[in-house]
Parts: sequence; structure tokens; C-alpha cells
Amino acid sequence: MAKRKFLSGIYARWIVRFSLGILGSLLIMLCALFLMVYAGAFGHLASVQELRNIQNYLSSEVYSNDRVLLGKYYFQDRTNIRYQDLPEHLTDALIATEDVRFYKHNGIDRRSTFRVLFKSLLFQNRCSGGGSTIHQQLAKNLYPRKQYSVLTVPVNKFREMILGVRLHKAYSKNEILELYLNTISFGENTYGIETAAHRFFNKLPANLKIEESALLVGMLKGTYNYSPRHYPERSRSRRNRVLSQMFRYGYLDRENLDSLCLLPVELDYVNLTHNEGLAPYFREHLRLVLLEWVKNNLKKDGTQYNIYTDGLKIYTTINADLQRYAEEAVNARMAYLQNLFDHQWKNRDLLGKRNAYILDQLESTQRFRNQKRKDLSGDKIQDAMNIPEKMEIFTWQGMKEVEMSAYDSVAHYAKFLHAGLLSVEAKSGYVRAWVGGINSRYFKYDHVTSRRQAGSTFKPIVYSAALKNGLDPCTYFPNDSVVYPEYHNWTPRNSNRGYGGYYSVKGALAHSMNTISVRILKETGLDKVIGFSKQLGINGELPEVLSLALGTGDVSLKEMVQAYSVFLNDGKVIEPVFLKRIEDKFGNVLYENEAAIPDQVISPHQAHLMTEMLKNAVDRGTASSLRSVYGFDNEIAGKTGTTQNNTDGWFIGYTPVLITGIWVGGDLPGVRFRYGGYGQGASAALPIWARYMHKIYRNPLYRYSKQLSFEIPDSVIKDLACEDYRESVDFVRGNN
Repeated sequence: MAKRKFLSGIYARWIVRFSLGILGSLLIMLCALFLMVYAGAFGHLASVQELRNIQNYLSSEVYSNDRVLLGKYYFQDRTNIRYQDLPEHLTDALIATEDVRFYKHNGIDRRSTFRVLFKSLLFQNRCSGGGSTIHQQLAKNLYPRKQYSVLTVPVNKFREMILGVRLHKAYSKNEILELYLNTISFGENTYGIETAAHRFFNKLPANLKIEESALLVGMLKGTYNYSPRHYPERSRSRRNRVLSQMFRYGYLDRENLDSLCLLPVELDYVNLTHNEGLAPYFREHLRLVLLEWVKNNLKKDGTQYNIYTDGLKIYTTINADLQRYAEEAVNARMAYLQNLFDHQWKNRDLLGKRNAYILDQLESTQRFRNQKRKDLSGDKIQDAMNIPEKMEIFTWQGMKEVEMSAYDSVAHYAKFLHAGLLSVEAKSGYVRAWVGGINSRYFKYDHVTSRRQAGSTFKPIVYSAALKNGLDPCTYFPNDSVVYPEYHNWTPRNSNRGYGGYYSVKGALAHSMNTISVRILKETGLDKVIGFSKQLGINGELPEVLSLALGTGDVSLKEMVQAYSVFLNDGKVIEPVFLKRIEDKFGNVLYENEAAIPDQVISPHQAHLMTEMLKNAVDRGTASSLRSVYGFDNEIAGKTGTTQNNTDGWFIGYTPVLITGIWVGGDLPGVRFRYGGYGQGASAALPIWARYMHKIYRNPLYRYSKQLSFEIPDSVIKDLACEDYRESVDFVRGNN
């Protein structure tokens, strides 16, 4: 018995010695491993000085003129915020949940570290939790973990501990919190608390409520698993856990805890992707302009600015209210027109099975390229492209899950009608609204800058060139059908097919008489009209034919709105301005728009004559539905335009404050209404203008503008003291 006790004592001592030996060896190995990590054997470790110079990738932000965030350019959606702008309950929630002894340690919480050493390092337990201070988590955010085979966990932990201590030396506690909250990921490519607060609650961090701060902090345990968008109940449970931690460590009292835990999760989710949010087409146009700007404007060190990583602040002229009104007006009318269009083409093949456009589009798809790699014949590839598969498609009734072939998908999108709208403040040239299309995710073509035939909206350019050339606005022309042999016996026809009598110049413009517009162009001279168009900012090639008077030249909406600006600016051309200022992340101004000296292309008197004549087009001409149907009683000038077969519908209208141009049509010329006048400018584009302006006038901030009048001198009224139409003109001034 005594012998057994003796032997067991020896055995126990041996076990203890052996265990201590193993433990000592492990500790020596860990110490050696630590020294190796410290020495840089597993990769460079940032010094204290390097840590002080940390620079994150920052999103560049695009703001409207009224300081509304329109969108961002980024690789990682991140913005920085200062510590003083953080709400106290946010940092309280973070510390109570992630690092309760934050203010007491130097980057390493020794009490928690021993637990991690045994669970994570010795036993490779990845679920041990705890131990990582905010300093160490920050180190992991700044320098993501790497793989080191079986040493992955201990090496990464040691790296984070060393960097955590160095961060403690480099920054104050408040600076650590600021840096941490500016670098942490909240999922969905969202980095930093400011971006997360805007994404999930559409507010600045300073305006977060306690329960909202707790929810965001709770997400840090697992940004997807605790996403309030995907798993609201799970997110709520995690939020309440954070609130309980705040209560446990004295940041909340029991009464507040109980009331806050009962609250539901309420989001105001805003995802400012490149295709969502306000003004997506404008932001894409601006992006291309900025990419050109950075090429010619270098940093002091000679490197280029990067709009995706340098945190630039970009201030534009867009007005957020007007942009929203414009998008709503376009969407409402286009949904209505598309419904009519689809009804007219129901059970009819609009494009044809072998349509060259569709075949061309199919060849650019990944599915076509995959089939091409199989060395299939053209017919077999076409057969494969006609096999239905599940997909999600855009409709005006919402996104729809369908089974559709690649061919039918391309045909579906080809049948949509499109629109562009540009609204410019008359005197400054500031662009206040820019709508390039109906949905930037599915339709990339920007119809503010694309070129289409202008129809009768080009006539005011012809008429103003004629006035500049000395034409009296009360000159009368016969409304005769004329054959022009030198242009292949071409005969211009009036849209109403009515002929006879005489129209004054002002009457011919108001009633959009094609026969007289062509005659005025011919008498003025094609070369003079084309040259004048260039002065107005129309840069495309214009055809040297008399049909130019009817708008057969290809122009952009942006060019046309700029051309019309001359009438409101005393004969001076004001180029549209959309970029006001660029600042770097420190607030230093890198670019500021300087008003250009405008060119005087016609006299103030001639400009006023054109405005008064275009008022007639609204009061009793082709745009008179603004009075009779839409009930506008304020001063408006403008011109409708329609191209052959109702392919393009235009309206450019202006008040004493705003010039707004609208185009409506299909991307393909053959995509147009089969019958009725729905594609005409007065039916397609003008109603969008009317809806847009009604929304503006209902806003108390802009209601005053409805009372403003054009400043038309008495001399202009005197020069226009003639009738639009006469049966006989023997005695009328200007016809001798």
C-alpha cells in the first residue's frame, strides 16, 4: 500500500514536471514566434510613425447646390468623421460591447489575452471570442490577416498585439475610436460609421438614436448575419444584447434599457450606388468629366488625384428638389406612354426576328460568346439564344421574374420609349436638373448628350438667324406648296396639310408653318444659318439642305437648351454649368468655376423679339395646351418639335427663370407609335414639362417665380404689331 502511494506520488510528480516542461516549451516556442513576428519574419509591421500617417481609401462625394448628397465614386464606400461629431452613446455602445477596459490598457487587455492564448493559440479554437481590443481590431482592419499554414492564428494574433501597442503610442484614445469607426466594415461594401449611418438610417452619426447606434455596433459581430435589412429579428436581438451590455457597465439605466429593447427595427435604407439615388445619368456624365480633369490637375507631389480613393468633395449646380421633380415627371409620363405604345404593338412583331440591331446586341452578350467558343454554326447559336431561361427584367410595373430567351430579352428592352430632360437656370447657366433616361441600370444611353433630329424646335434658330440678317418679323410670306428642283424636286409640307393665305414671320413660327420656315431659311442662306448654329454651341454636322429648317439635323438636348439661352440673356450665349467646386478631403479648393464671358450673337432687341414670338407659340400656337389643358397662366415661351413619323418628340420651354428641354422617342428610329399623335412633341414631351413645372410651383420656395414676367421693351411690342395670318397682304407693312 505504501509502495503504491510512493509510486503514484512519483508518477504524479513526473506528470506535473512533464506538463510543466511541455508548457514551458510551448511558451518558449510562443516567445520565439513572437520575437520572429516582431522582427518582421512574417512580413513588415508598420512603425509608430507609419501608423501616424495612415490614409484610408475615401469615397469622393457629389453634392447638389443645396448640399444634398447625390452619390459617391468609390472602390470602398467610406467617408471619415471627426471624433467630436460622434454621439457619446455610440462610443459607449462600442466600448461596452467590444472592449470594456478600453481606457485602462495600452492596446492589449492582458486579462482577456490569457484566455485567448489557451483557447485560440494552444487549441486553435477560432470561436474563443474576446481578447481582441479595439486597438487590435483596428490593426486587423488596417492590415487584414494572412495565411501562414498551421501558424495562421498565432502569427496574426501576435501581429495585431504588436500593432495594437504601437497604435496606442501613435494615437490618443479618442483618436483610436475615431480611426476605428472610420475603418470598420458594415458589410455591403460600406466602410465607416458615417457611411453606415447614411446607408441604414439616412442620417449623420450625430443624429443617430441610442437604439440605432446599438444596432450598428451589434452588426460588427457579423455584418451579414446581423444585417437589419436581411435579418431584422436577428438584428434586433443583437441590438438588445448591445443595450444590455451598456446597462451592465453603467451606460444605461434599467428604465431606458427596458423601453429601448421593446422598440422595433426601423430603417430608412439608402443605397447610393452608381445606378441609384438622384441624378444617376448626371453623375456618370460628371464622372467622365472628372476623369479628364484629374489628368491635367496634379497633386503637389506630381501624382494624379483619384476620384475613387481620395475623398474629394464635388459640389454641383444640381438642385435636389428640381432633380427629384424632373425624375418623377419623366417616369410618370413615360410609364403612361409605354402602356399606350405596348397596346398599339400588342401581338405584332415590332422589330422582326432577324432584326440587325437585335442580332448585333446578342453578339455582345456573355451567353453568345460562350456558345461561340463551342464552335457551333450560326444557326445553332441562334437556336441556343432562343432557349428560355429564368431572369429578372425591368418593367414600369416593377421588376418581374420571367422565363425568357436571350433574343426576347434584347427585344424586350429595345421596345422601350426613352426620354431626356435638361433644366437650366437662365441667367447663370446653372444646370438644375439632368435626366438622361428612364433607368440607368438597364439603359446606359444618356439622352441629354445624345444626338437626334430636332424637328421644329430647330426653327427658332432659323428665325433668329433671319432676324440677325435683317428680316422684319412682320414680313408676310405666302403659305404655298413649293417644289425645289435643285433639291431633287423636294416639296415641304405643313403638318396640317393646310395651304393658302399669308403668314407673318411671327405667325409662321407660332403655328410652325413648314413651307414658310423653309423659305426663310433659303432667303437667309444655308451657310449663314449653319454658321449661326455653331455660334450657339451646336457642334455636330448639320446637313446643307433646305430640310434643315424642319430640324433634320442631329443635335443634342444640351446643345438645344444652350441655344435657347440666347433669347433669355439679351442675345448672349450662356453655356450650361454643372460643376461649381472641387475640394480635397481637407477642404482645400482644387477647382472653382469662373463665369465665362458670354458671346453676343444677336442683339438684345432681336433676342426679345424671339421670346415674344415664342410666347405666341404657347399662347395660341402648337404649345397652347399649356394654357387650355394644363392651366398655366404665367408667362411662358417655347416651341414643340416632331420629326417624321413621330419618331422624336420635343418641347423646349422657358420662363423668366428656367429653360427646360425635353426629348422623347425610341433608341431605334423604328420604335414609334403606329397611329395617333402620341409621339408628337405636344403629346409626348410637353406634358413632362407641364408636370415638372407644376411641381416646382407647388413648392413654397419657388412659388414666387410664377409671378415673374419677361422684360420685353415697348419697342419689341411695336415691331410685332401685326397679325399672324392674312388672306391678303397688299396693304401690310413689310410686304412692299
